[in-house]
Amino acid sequence: MKKVLFIDRDGTLITEPSDEQIDSLEKLEYYPLVFSGLGKIARTGNYEMVMVTNQDGLGTSSFPEETFWPAHNKMLKTFENEGIRFSKIFVDKSYANENLPTRKPGTGMLTEFFSSEYDLANSFVIGDRITDVEMAKNLGSKAILIGSTDKRAELESKGLNSYCSLITSSWDEISNFLSDTPSRTASFHRKTKETDISIELNLDGTGKSDLKTGLGFFDHMLDQLARHGHLDLSVTVAGDLNIDEHHTIEDTALALGETFLKALGDKRGIERYGFCLPMDDVLAQVALDFGGRPWLEWDAEFNREKIGDVPTEMFFHFFKSFSDTAKCNLNIRAEGKIEHHKIEAIFKAFAKAIKMAVKQDGTGLLPTTKGVL
Repeated sequence: MKKVLFIDRDGTLITEPSDEQIDSLEKLEYYPLVFSGLGKIARTGNYEMVMVTNQDGLGTSSFPEETFWPAHNKMLKTFENEGIRFSKIFVDKSYANENLPTRKPGTGMLTEFFSSEYDLANSFVIGDRITDVEMAKNLGSKAILIGSTDKRAELESKGLNSYCSLITSSWDEISNFLSDTPSRTASFHRKTKETDISIELNLDGTGKSDLKTGLGFFDHMLDQLARHGHLDLSVTVAGDLNIDEHHTIEDTALALGETFLKALGDKRGIERYGFCLPMDDVLAQVALDFGGRPWLEWDAEFNREKIGDVPTEMFFHFFKSFSDTAKCNLNIRAEGKIEHHKIEAIFKAFAKAIKMAVKQDGTGLLPTTKGVL
């Protein structure tokens, strides 16, 4: 999902004159260090940038449009020359006393962002007024207040403290705050009449695991995934093992795939692809692509009905279910004589493939020519 910066204009990107109208090129003055600060954020590729501004009475005789657009377009061109581009620009022309839903702190202009395509919970509104924090609350986002730092009392009186993540007068401080490497963690809960599953995942972990599926050998395989994938993984399952193992394993794989998809976010900066390894008599190969298209190629045969307490027929179902919900391509092959080694080698190679694929390359770019994964 995409994260968004909803950025105010006057008092945030450019300084605001006493009459609150930028109606000439002579009045156009940029907020100190906005180019270096916002440029640093833009280069991370972590956020889509959207401008949202109230322009009281724009288009009326007191604020003709022909005096507004030359300075506005000059401003946009200057930002573009610095590598800073706004995907969308929303201008509300009403007065405050009209109370239109399109005017900040209303979100009437921003309804397209209330969709599964956008991660509003991890998005920010950046502005210089309390109404910007109120808009963040209405969006389900957080806010950053820039300019005067004496607004804490007003925020507290309006119950907005929890919605404001930072108060500062410095774009450098904002860029440092937003350019920190985001946490790639996720939790997921899936409950049906057959299973109740809770999963917590940290893609940048150290290999720790806490596994309670009710199936000892399955826990052992998931431990391989955590340890060799350098993931922190917690899986708790209450399944209908009184019937058989099928629902527990398949539903865990579905939930695990959903958790990976959530933790990967928009997948910017990941290597995307990833491994083969030997284990005694076995050679296991797992090729993986977090490219958004589920597919499984499976070439592994088992000559035992069970390994430990897990039916060997369930290994195919595990990886098929994971591929479906993680939206990844998996090509898995294994050859060898010892069945335990065969499936353990597959899980280890799977872990190594994941470790390779989720590794960040530092560019912040999507690893695709399509523009989306």
